[in-house]
Amino acid sequence: MKPDMFRRPVSILVGLGYPAEVRNVMDAYRHLSEWPTSLRDSAHAIALKACGAALCGEIEAETARGLFLAFAEKHDLLAPDTNMFAASRLRRDRDPHVQ
Repeated sequence: MKPDMFRRPVSILVGLGYPAEVRNVMDAYRHLSEWPTSLRDSAHAIALKACGAALCGEIEAETARGLFLAFAEKHDLLAPDTNMFAASRLRRDRDPHVQ
């Protein structure tokens, strides 16, 4: 695995609510760099600085991932977990008493 790759991608909503997977530090850095200036806050600044440090090899990619995840949570960017929906549907299909 490349040193800038995340162990697990961060699924965020982009554009008109389309899910996208942020798989590495560079993807996270790009997303943060494109974030509107008027919406930038301390969570953004911390995540951006962490991604920059990870790209320079100063911190681990997973540390940057955690800070990017915190930024995404704060700004309601996290995509719903599709595995959770699939498991729920599978349970309903197997047991008609589950709603």
